[in-house]
Amino acid sequence: MKTSLDRWKRESAENIIRHIGIDRGQKILDFGCGSGNYTIPIAKVVGEKGVVYALDEDKEDLNQMMNEAKSKGLKNIVKLEVPGKSRIPLSTESVDMVLLYDILHYYYFPEETDRRQLLREVYRVLKPNGLLSLYPTHLEMNSVPNLNEVKKEIEDSNFTKESEYSDLTMAHEDNIERGCVINYRK
Repeated sequence: MKTSLDRWKRESAENIIRHIGIDRGQKILDFGCGSGNYTIPIAKVVGEKGVVYALDEDKEDLNQMMNEAKSKGLKNIVKLEVPGKSRIPLSTESVDMVLLYDILHYYYFPEETDRRQLLREVYRVLKPNGLLSLYPTHLEMNSVPNLNEVKKEIEDSNFTKESEYSDLTMAHEDNIERGCVINYRK
């Protein structure tokens, strides 16, 4: 039985990926990619000349995602297993965009120092003029951190807000919900 997530992947994901600024031939880092809700459609959009770096600490999710990619004939995904949360094993200025989707919140990065370290790493691996794309979840006004704090931390890390895409249909865990994506320029 097909779920709403399966339908989203089949019908909406690639259009949303293009809408937020991902294009053919780019190198994209999906930080905390999980089981690949965004990695797989990004791989289709960037095509054979592009690369998607799928980074996660959950080996099972990564293996599941790589099996799905293989079944779809996708050969442009590079799996990055990492034991820590804020070190990115890529060269300086090597990617066009970094996705931080459902990442910068109390569960994964409860400490400001850890979030700021991650943002320094994102800045390091992004090419000049590259984009950090944020899908801010679990950042309600009464949470720690909240969305305003995270935005300030990003801007304090030398990123400039470029665009905001509201009311997008986004995948969040195994659900589909209305969400917002905010892009910041290096």
